[in-house]
Amino acid sequence: MDDDAARDRLDAEREATLRRLASLTEDFDAMVAASRDTNADDEHDPEGATIAFERSQVGSLVRQARHQLVEADAAVERLAAGTYGSCESCGAPIGDGRLEARPLARTCIDCAAPTRR
Repeated sequence: MDDDAARDRLDAEREATLRRLASLTEDFDAMVAASRDTNADDEHDPEGATIAFERSQVGSLVRQARHQLVEADAAVERLAAGTYGSCESCGAPIGDGRLEARPLARTCIDCAAPTRR
């Protein structure tokens, strides 16, 4: 994959992540605001556990999206440094197919695979 194509894929990945993060943050904020207007006693509210679970799930997705932004920025830095597409573990090239499927990949398929026993 050439640098221009890689940059386009990374930019697209980052933009999609920013949109997802904005949407998730909005959802999370709406849940928090809605819970302020309801009974704060989740233990005795039949919907309390569900609300808490949903809030926890969205919070987890927000954290994942933020982590993905960090990974996207790191991939752009690797591209600028000329190391994008090289495995951080063994130094071998990361295959184009893997980079197409996972533009933020830091390792080749062999290094990413779980150890076989």
